[in-house]
Amino acid sequence: MSEEIKKNQYSADSIQALEGMEHVRMRPSMYIGDTGVRGLHHLVYEVVDNSIDEALAGHCDNIQVFIKEDNSISVEDNGRGIPVDIHKKEGVSALEVVMTKIGAGGKFDKDSYKVSGGLHGVGVSCVNALSDHLHAIVYRDGKVYEQEYERGKALYPVKQTGTTDKRGTKVTFKPDATIFTQTLEYSYDTLAARMRELAFLNKGITITLTDLRRSNDDGTPVSEVFHSKEGLKEFVKFLDGNRLQIIGDVIHMENEKGEIPVEVALIYNDSYSENIFSYVNNINTHEGGTHLQGFRMGLTRTLKKYADNSGLLEKLKFEITGDDFREGLTAIISVKVAEPQFEGQTKTKLGNREVVSPVSQAVSEMLENYLEENPNDAKIIVQKVILAAQARHAAKKAREMVQRKTVLGGGGLPGKLSDCSEQDPEKCEIFLVEGDSAGGTAKQGRDRAFQAILPLRGKILNVEKAMHHKVFENEEIKNIFTALGVTIGTAEDSKALNLEKLRYHKVVIMCDADVDGSHISTLILTFFFRFMKELIENGHVYIATPPLYMVKKGNKKEYAWNDDQRDRAVQQMGGGASIQRYKGLGEMNAEQLWETTLNPEFRTLRQVTIDSLTEADRIFSMLMGDEVPPRREFIEKNAVYAKIDA
Repeated sequence: MSEEIKKNQYSADSIQALEGMEHVRMRPSMYIGDTGVRGLHHLVYEVVDNSIDEALAGHCDNIQVFIKEDNSISVEDNGRGIPVDIHKKEGVSALEVVMTKIGAGGKFDKDSYKVSGGLHGVGVSCVNALSDHLHAIVYRDGKVYEQEYERGKALYPVKQTGTTDKRGTKVTFKPDATIFTQTLEYSYDTLAARMRELAFLNKGITITLTDLRRSNDDGTPVSEVFHSKEGLKEFVKFLDGNRLQIIGDVIHMENEKGEIPVEVALIYNDSYSENIFSYVNNINTHEGGTHLQGFRMGLTRTLKKYADNSGLLEKLKFEITGDDFREGLTAIISVKVAEPQFEGQTKTKLGNREVVSPVSQAVSEMLENYLEENPNDAKIIVQKVILAAQARHAAKKAREMVQRKTVLGGGGLPGKLSDCSEQDPEKCEIFLVEGDSAGGTAKQGRDRAFQAILPLRGKILNVEKAMHHKVFENEEIKNIFTALGVTIGTAEDSKALNLEKLRYHKVVIMCDADVDGSHISTLILTFFFRFMKELIENGHVYIATPPLYMVKKGNKKEYAWNDDQRDRAVQQMGGGASIQRYKGLGEMNAEQLWETTLNPEFRTLRQVTIDSLTEADRIFSMLMGDEVPPRREFIEKNAVYAKIDA
């Protein structure tokens, strides 16, 4: 048999079982990160990644994902179908090996898959272990094969159940309620964001997401088809759709350097933020790594050389840094690496040193060609860089002023802050409260031992539309920095946040339950996302949920957070019950605020998490940017209770 034929064969011998899966159910967080909302959705990604791996190998171009009425998930592709012949070493069908052995899969066999994504080889067996029930159907060689499992164990040997003219694999699973105790409900929007991302990262593939729990006006299930012809170029246009681009078109490159496929797309816009997203084998490496290092090196070196030669920098009195070249930049870097080495806190930082040079070279070549062929755009980029350098210089001075006022700088805490007595940051929480009136009530109602209150006057600056030095000069933002004890800017990274100095491990946004309150919450979240992203990523940011109503009859009272709860309380109390509508936090007295919103035993805090950095970036730029039509469309689509003025 020739080597070429051997390489293209995908059979039981391609499957390698690395280790058992006994610990998956006992220690699920070790395998999928957590057993909350994020871990629940990771199960879907893991199954879809198997299909994407088939696409990367050139054997699949259509993937269908269904959210069923009972929140079970079905994923079907038109790939080769998982092998079903007997695995020599294990003595059972290769399908059963893939489904019941951790680390078993064709992706460990270089002849079957050149590159693959997924949770570092954990694979679909992990999904099986954490599912109450899983049903696998394989369409292969004109036949249909099936096997079912309960909590990772096969119920019967793989059996042939029919004939077919199609090929591929269909996996249907129901997550185990004893593992995922927080929720079993899938978010359509969260899954849609990931499917869209995968379609952009793998152009030519069609991914269809269908939600059988919801129907359109015509009675058909809610469904979306994701397909991209231009890949990353289209992805950048999608992400930057709410910003004003300042150059003619997306700069795009796709080639292979040192057997590492590299694709890069970038655009410059009129914003003041840098938005760079990096991927390795479709995994979002939000901690960066060597591919991002290579991109920055290539970008800075090439643009610096062009700017120096242009003569436009002669009047600038200080050095330009790498940050200046990236202001107003939206870019996506995607590399495919045969054996990626991941590092970092969440294993999403690429560590392969051999990736730096190929990415740097590819980016340099791409930019050199573009700048030479588009002199007008080149001049615009250099002028943008000069403005960024001047703004950075001003921001540095403003930032130094903030630092001098922090506790560490000896300047003391903001006068408006009512601090707590506890010194251990892990036990401390701070409430950012809308308005002095509500702030005063919160100060009276709080537990002074561990709860601090910082009233914010009115609406803080919209950082999405402000230059960085204006952000650091804003009084309310300075107070937030100073109260939290953190500063931006270190010797290693001018944008890093020194989280080790954080004075409170719970930062709670507490605003009125109305349109203005929602706007203020969004302004604060935009500020955190753009300037303190690590605060959100490390799970420190929360939103308080004050009640909308108090239903009272005699000495009996009940709080309600929505109309249904209010109506239920009125019905239970019978006739004569009075309803108080809280239009704002200031309408509650200190005791009521403690009972409903501050007391850890009874309150509900919503933790702010980032499911998708790209989607979060797009939403914030849409909600807080200059473009009105997309914002109006978003509000009209998502507002359930809000009344929208024409």
